[in-house]
Amino acid sequence: MDMSSVINESPGFELISFEKSLEMSGHRHAAHCCIYSPYSTPVLNNYMSSALVSMQIRFDGKMGFHGGLVHEKSIIEGLNRELVEEINLNQKFHVTDKDYLFTHLDISNKLCLHFYGKEVSIQDFKTIEKDVLEAEDFGIETMGIFRVPMFTMRDGYCGLPAFLNNNFVGEAKNQLLNLILVRKLMTPEEVKVVLENSQKASRVICFDD
Repeated sequence: MDMSSVINESPGFELISFEKSLEMSGHRHAAHCCIYSPYSTPVLNNYMSSALVSMQIRFDGKMGFHGGLVHEKSIIEGLNRELVEEINLNQKFHVTDKDYLFTHLDISNKLCLHFYGKEVSIQDFKTIEKDVLEAEDFGIETMGIFRVPMFTMRDGYCGLPAFLNNNFVGEAKNQLLNLILVRKLMTPEEVKVVLENSQKASRVICFDD
């Protein structure tokens, strides 16, 4: 992966290699995964979502990705355990090493944050969404999953720009932006415009016209 495309702008976080993270004594590890389908889908008959991207509302009210702290020796094993508990992920969709994207170090908390992206078909994406209701931790750790609005409405703010002003846990916002860039769900130019528009806080109420 071309690491030059990864956004690393949050104070207190550092982009590191997976190998380096395993050599860091006294550090905890957490692994999270974004399940996505890189296919355009219509929204409200007026817009096209560039992809289906899944996130979740956490128990603390913040937005993040599926996963959590890993206590197993294998990061992948721990992540797949978390995915079963949180979203009832079927074994055929389990994460593998080829889904790995990048690792950030939360310096002050001595926490290595490993991030993965699991590509699935549109139909499989919908199936995974439906299975979440039967997850062991649904309503406990996971308050619900949702689709990221991967489009911008006519006013230039509603949609993804507005979404980026929500309350994200830890490095989740950058993880989302990095996923979009690395998996080429949007072009760097499109992401730049979205970020610029997200700074234009709006009181506009968005309608589905």
